[in-house]
Amino acid sequence: MRKVRWGVLGAANIAVKKVIPAMQRGEWCEIAAIASRDLPKARQAAAALGIPKAYGSYEELLADPDIEAVYNPLPNHLHVPWSIRAAEAGKHVLCEKPIALSVAETRELIAARDKAHVKIGEAFMARTHPQWLRAAEIARSGRIGELRVVSGHFSYFNRDPQNVRNIAEIGGGGIMDIGCYPITLSRMIFAAEPVGVHAFLDRDPEFKTDRLASVILQYPQGHASFTCSTQLVPYQRMHIFGTTGHIEIEIPFNAPPDKPTRIFVNDEVEEFPVCDQYTIQGELFSRAILDDTEVPVPLEDALKNMTVIEEIFRSAGNAGA
Repeated sequence: MRKVRWGVLGAANIAVKKVIPAMQRGEWCEIAAIASRDLPKARQAAAALGIPKAYGSYEELLADPDIEAVYNPLPNHLHVPWSIRAAEAGKHVLCEKPIALSVAETRELIAARDKAHVKIGEAFMARTHPQWLRAAEIARSGRIGELRVVSGHFSYFNRDPQNVRNIAEIGGGGIMDIGCYPITLSRMIFAAEPVGVHAFLDRDPEFKTDRLASVILQYPQGHASFTCSTQLVPYQRMHIFGTTGHIEIEIPFNAPPDKPTRIFVNDEVEEFPVCDQYTIQGELFSRAILDDTEVPVPLEDALKNMTVIEEIFRSAGNAGA
């Protein structure tokens, strides 16, 4: 059985603690190398995770002819530059969300993908989880009547000035980090694009990042609304309302990999067996490479999500994060 040989750019927490272990459990993924600008850090991560190769620069990993695909979990401002360099090196790319800092950057990445004839996708793992696929199926089935509203909340508390989420110039802030989730998932549920965007942002006086955002997205069928914050009690929940029924997703974004998840449909509970959405994401992307099919969240979809993000900042009268 042939596996796709992956290389990882950087030793970010999300990579070493969540994504790499999850992909290593997959049937179609082989994590063959990891790179860091700090070679001892790369070697330490490689040793801890059983990765055969460690590089002291991203360039060395991209020059490795054995690497077929790259996972890019670098800070937001490095998503497009290093994804483009990976594409130019002939590598497929799974890049963390948000795909870019702007619509213009996303278009540059699409052009690079098309020129290099590789596959590039955005890492919205939640969109591959069975609970969301089921929620979308139910929302469109008529079981809750006509779909009208998607609403949600996503928050955590983090005021560490060294954390990349709190550094405005490299793409920090709540909308870029977590607000992008209810945006992409409401677009998925409505199977449409917003026709109107209304937003209010509150910025941290020290970091200048958006620490609290409240957003309403107007869709042809109804509305989506959400609040996200980097300085509130940690909490997450999503609701889908129709004219005759309701769906509640209990743990919509950080679905645990070690216990079942649940959604509530009217007065019934649907439970989903233990699964890891990062494993699913890696498997689907690897199969897309092996079978030459579409990746789970292609750049065309990422462009639409980034368009909404830009409209949110424009509506709130603020420049992007």
